[in-house]
Amino acid sequence: MPIEILTPPNPPPPLAPYSSGTKAAGFIYTSGMLAIGPNGETIGVGDVRAQTRAVIEAVKATIEAGGGTLKNVMFNHIFLKDMSDYAAMNEVYKQYFNDHLPARYCIQTPLVRPEFLVEIASTAYVGA
Repeated sequence: MPIEILTPPNPPPPLAPYSSGTKAAGFIYTSGMLAIGPNGETIGVGDVRAQTRAVIEAVKATIEAGGGTLKNVMFNHIFLKDMSDYAAMNEVYKQYFNDHLPARYCIQTPLVRPEFLVEIASTAYVGA
């Protein structure tokens, strides 16, 4: 089974050895997306809404690079630095996933840099 490496347009520089996403057997897996701009800058420092928007846009771009859309998302893994940001994150999340609600979980955990507030990794199915 061949595995396709997915690279969206203008990806941020990776923080470690990984790709933005992979596609195999009709499934797309995104890496954990963070609010990083194409030049490596953190987007929305201190603003979980801005970071959530940037993160979901990065997920969207990666899935689109594999031929899908956000409607193909089956599962989201959501990581928050602080659960006090849960409601604000959900406000933005619902703008993207309002009529299509993938399964998900959300946990509180430290993220790779202190300025990051949210990280999302997704699994989508686009067909074989």
